[in-house]
Amino acid sequence: MLKTIQKQKIEHWPTLNTLIMVEKTLKNMDSSVMTIAELKRKLPRQVNHNTLILILQYLEQSNKILVTLKGITWIFNPNPNLRKALNKGMEI
Repeated sequence: MLKTIQKQKIEHWPTLNTLIMVEKTLKNMDSSVMTIAELKRKLPRQVNHNTLILILQYLEQSNKILVTLKGITWIFNPNPNLRKALNKGMEI
């Protein structure tokens, strides 16, 4: 949903600490979907809007979140059994 990170002049790149803070907030959210406005309110400290969008683009490209019209949802699951089942697949 978010545009991919393009070769553009970025004023400020996010720090690793900011990226981890946003990732933890999304990973531990109470509801299944969160809007960007809700995310901004739940973050422990303020993050520039453009920096936050850049972080969300990165998380979406790395398949950790899904951004839809209703909001953002965490989709990453590191369970090795799930990965094995997905790789193996099931024929019907």
